[in-house]
Amino acid sequence: MNDQAPDFDQPIDRDGTASLKWDGRAGQFGDPGVLPLWVADMDFPAPAAVTQALAERAAHPVYGYTLFPDALFTAMADWMRERHGWVIERDWVLMAPGVVPSLSATVLALTQPGEGVIIQPPVYAPFFSVIRANGRRVVENPLRCEAGGYTFDLEHLERCAADARLLILCSPHNPVGRVWSGEELGAVLAIARRHRLVVLSDEIHHDLCFPGEVHRPLACLTDDPAAVITALAPSKTFNIPGLGLSAIICLDQEQRRALRHVFDSFHVSASNPFSVAAFTAAYCAGGPWLDALMPYLAANRDLALDFIACRLPGITAVRPQGTYLLWLDCRGLGLSDAALRAFFIERAGLGLSPGTIFGTGGSGHMRLNMGAPRMVIQRALGQLAAALGAV
Repeated sequence: MNDQAPDFDQPIDRDGTASLKWDGRAGQFGDPGVLPLWVADMDFPAPAAVTQALAERAAHPVYGYTLFPDALFTAMADWMRERHGWVIERDWVLMAPGVVPSLSATVLALTQPGEGVIIQPPVYAPFFSVIRANGRRVVENPLRCEAGGYTFDLEHLERCAADARLLILCSPHNPVGRVWSGEELGAVLAIARRHRLVVLSDEIHHDLCFPGEVHRPLACLTDDPAAVITALAPSKTFNIPGLGLSAIICLDQEQRRALRHVFDSFHVSASNPFSVAAFTAAYCAGGPWLDALMPYLAANRDLALDFIACRLPGITAVRPQGTYLLWLDCRGLGLSDAALRAFFIERAGLGLSPGTIFGTGGSGHMRLNMGAPRMVIQRALGQLAAALGAV
């Protein structure tokens, strides 16, 4: 396989690789035989350029402490400029061991114990824990679910902002799949400006926008260097989350100094020779792979949405604009959350992420990972239809 023509239809056996998604099924679902469509990694091989870079680095027999080379920053800067129209400077960049540690570090650096941090559920579960575990207060500004999908509740956000120091934004949004418009993001920034609220924008899914959709880096929409801190990584884009390297883009010098102080207190290195090699290679040469991936994921999405509409009574789905995640509304089945989870595991043989872990608005929902060969998605939908037919 090469980067010009990756074969996403080819199944890959991940059993026995210490995969959380596959080898962790028994612990997560109580059944090692469920089809796992939960944790957000894809069942696709990484770009060939990444595999080659790792093999070449592995061929050198010394795996010592590793710097972040110029090539890494150049690759990231070129990618962000060419793909997102954002010109970033090296001085703005802090490397981190992952986006979630970046969120935690920012909460510690920019807020005090007891201060409020706004999140917009249903949202990625660690948003809750990085606030609570650090002694800060969760302030919920739930998304509004309307006929056409999810939107911000801006009036409520205005009220929340008066009692908070930081807003953690998910853009594109996990789990509902929204790619926020420039108008929506501008409205959030206006509220943040009025209340001197810093926005921490988690943009880890920034490259995973379906055809016709455009991700807008939040920091590009403001002239205030202290208004936005951005967390991003190539991990979701190129399916390399196990390598655990990310970047924080922070334009304000004082904020960067505070972030460095927090990371220094962790005494945890963000680099290893393999994460550096993969990060650099992905941004240097992964473009053709990504350009092939997104139409494939769009076809998976459309297949699933059509099947759900025609064959799965009691279940509906929001049409995602980005990510490889599908947010299923199962409230029409009339099941409690515990019964719904049991139904998917025991009757359908599927391991999905229960909506309850995403907080307010998640009850009665399940999150399905579409990042798998099409035959796997077809199999999962067939199992779900058979389970519903047997009820």
